[in-house]
Order: sequence, then C-alpha cells, then structure tokens
Amino acid sequence: MAKSRLNRGPSIVAIGGGTGLSTLLSGLKRYSSNLTAIVTVADDGGSSGVLRRELGVQPPGDIRNYLAALATEEPLLTRLLQYHFRAGTGLEGHSFGNLFLSALTAITGSLEGAISASSRVLAVQGTVVPATNADVKLWAELADGRRIEGESQIGHASSPIVRVGCTPERPPALPKAIADADLIVLGPGSLYTSLLPNLLVPELVQAISRSKAPRLYICNSMTQPGETDGLDVGGHLRAIESQLASLGVQQRLFTSVLAQEDLGDSNLVDYYRQRGAEPVSCDVRHLCSQGYDVTLAPLQGARPTSSLRHDPRSVGLAMMRFYKRQRKERDKER
Repeated sequence: MAKSRLNRGPSIVAIGGGTGLSTLLSGLKRYSSNLTAIVTVADDGGSSGVLRRELGVQPPGDIRNYLAALATEEPLLTRLLQYHFRAGTGLEGHSFGNLFLSALTAITGSLEGAISASSRVLAVQGTVVPATNADVKLWAELADGRRIEGESQIGHASSPIVRVGCTPERPPALPKAIADADLIVLGPGSLYTSLLPNLLVPELVQAISRSKAPRLYICNSMTQPGETDGLDVGGHLRAIESQLASLGVQQRLFTSVLAQEDLGDSNLVDYYRQRGAEPVSCDVRHLCSQGYDVTLAPLQGARPTSSLRHDPRSVGLAMMRFYKRQRKERDKER
C-alpha cells in the first residue's frame, strides 16, 4: 500500500547540486516515487576532480550522493556506495561510489548508462539526470574585475561574484522530465556553484519557462562565506534573475519562495557568525510587494541540532504543503 501511494505521488523535478539537493530528495521520497533530480556536472574538486582529470569522465560525486539519498535497497549497499578510502596509494580520498560510477561509465559508454545501472542495483526511488553531457568548466567574474575558473575555486572568491558562465557556452540539455512535471523546485544549495550552473543550459531554462507547473525556489538558511556574503533572500533572487537575463530570459521563472523563518539568537548562530556565515534574512513585505509568493517555515527542524542545515522532514513537509495549496488554488480557478 505504501508503494502504491508513493507511485501516485506528484511528479517533482528538483534542480540543484551539493548537499542541499540530497537533503531535499531524502525528504521528498516520503511523499512520491515520481522524482527527478537534475544535477550540475561542473564539480572539479576532490575525488570527482581527480577522476574527471585522469579518466575524462563527468564528475560522479554529487550523482553518487543523490543515488544514495533515493536508494530503497539494503542500507549496506548505500553505505558501500558512500565509503571513502582512508589509505592506499591512489585510493586515499576516493569514495567507492565514485570509482564504481566511473567504471560503469566506461563499461556502458555514458554517465547516463552508469546512473541507470546503479539505479537498478540500489532500487532508486526516482531518477537522477545530469543537466548536460558536455564537459562543463565553470568560471566566474568578480566585482574587482578578475575572472576565476573552476567550481572549486569560485566558492573561495575574495571579491563578490558578479556572474558565472561556463565553457563550452550554451551546453546541450539532457533532461526530458520537465514537460510532465507537477512541481519544479530549484535549491537549496550553493547559489553560484550548485544552482546557477544548471541555468547555464539554455534548453533546460526554456523547458522550465514552458512548463505550466508551479515553480518554487528554496533559499539557503545561512550565507556562504566567499559566495553569498551579505545576500538576503532578495539578493539570491536577483542573482538568479540576472543569470536568466544573460540568456535572454526576462520573465521570472521562480516567483514562489520558501525560506527559513527567523532563527533568532543562539550559541549555534554565534558559532556560524564567527566563521563568516550569517542567517539569510527575508523581507517578506518587500518581496510580496514585488510580486513574489513567500512562505516562511522552520526548515531547520524542531529538534536542536549541531548544525544550521535544512532538515529533510521539515523541507519535505513545507514543500508538500506548498504544492497542495497551489493545487487547490488551480482547482478553484477551473
């Protein structure tokens, strides 16, 4: 009965990268099996970067994490996929899952084939799709006029980021699921290195703009040092719209926003402030006056934690409440 209920769940397309998308998928798989994760493939750091340079494969790290997040098979298999070697010449720092996906890519001839094979082994509840099959390299222009290259370097920029781009320009898209989506979600995740790289794929942006499904942006709870210093929710939205404008898209693709309610003061917030991160503030009245539909929710969860990250259950619940509200409003219009 539970499986049948999940199979009848809404078709949700989640766009992003990094740990934020893993959290979102973990929360959403409680409500639907019809999930599609569209993932940036610009990572060039750590194990993924080494495999990308030495084997010529697309970076497998984020994809490995999303397969693990959506897996319903024996937990031991998921632990195996996430296992990191701590010793061994050439092996130290690599995860088994990264090596596994890289080997499957060579065997099947494509990362898509490797994902499909892995999904069957792990009984993945949904689909994971790279945003593009191109060998994408990310770059960023900074406010001081410099240009830095590489996803791993952008997150440590010493000057505010003005815009990001990629080489090659206008990479081709792979995803086909957006046309049938009941809900499209962007975020949470690192703004310039996990979210905006997906919006550098013109066909993906065009598919989002053509969709009649509700579109929701989930904003981060905390600023990210070197990437989003000083940005409130409105600043994050302006960065997204500026990115879209560079592709000639003038309309707002994401007019609905889900953000963390006021965190208040705590020792944990002070701990983050000492490390250069601040709670992302949200001026609801101002954003609503600009035509945004803003929802605030306790995305950190009800229980005290050791970090200020989104809680899978809380994000999933807030998203499904948004979706049901949107569906009711559409039913009334009909």
